[in-house]
Amino acid sequence: MAASESGTRVSLSDREMQIIDLVATGLTNQEIAAKLEISKRTVDNHISNILTKTKTDNRVALVRWALQWGKVCLNDVNCCSLPSGNDESMTT
Repeated sequence: MAASESGTRVSLSDREMQIIDLVATGLTNQEIAAKLEISKRTVDNHISNILTKTKTDNRVALVRWALQWGKVCLNDVNCCSLPSGNDESMTT
């Protein structure tokens, strides 16, 4: 869950998060539908619901929202990986 522009919590399903990730990679609704093996209309509905929940007006604003709240990672931008316990680059 993340906060929206107004600071209220936003609850998104796993499928909605998956669609946000695919929108952020630049796929069209038709391409998302093909990749997820669902209808384009279903993708349209998911995106409409996501835009309403996140209080964003369009795909660009949605991707900005997702980057701001750490919901997507684009080309190592906004990515955070935690070191594993056996990471040799860690100092003790």
